[in-house]
Amino acid sequence: MINSIKNALGFGPKVDYKELLKKGAQIIDVRSRGEFASGHVNGSINLPLNELTSSANKIKKNVPLITCCASGMRSASGKSTLISMGYTEVHNGGGWMSLNGKV
Repeated sequence: MINSIKNALGFGPKVDYKELLKKGAQIIDVRSRGEFASGHVNGSINLPLNELTSSANKIKKNVPLITCCASGMRSASGKSTLISMGYTEVHNGGGWMSLNGKV
């Protein structure tokens, strides 16, 4: 149970985002359209958190998914939503600016 809490808070095993991208990962930015327009990770797609379930047709199947937002809170919610939708390899990339430096 403690490991689950650590993973949810981002204290779990380190993720190699560059390696995930080599595997064809899709970065999903769950911020609003306005936030996304002001800056985002190159190659990411914008699916605002409140539209995530209705936008499932825009999400690749069978590839790793990386969620991001401004600080990591909405991306954590996005990760949970995607997992509840049946996606299995989903990673919370946290804030987009931080993730941008890791990819």
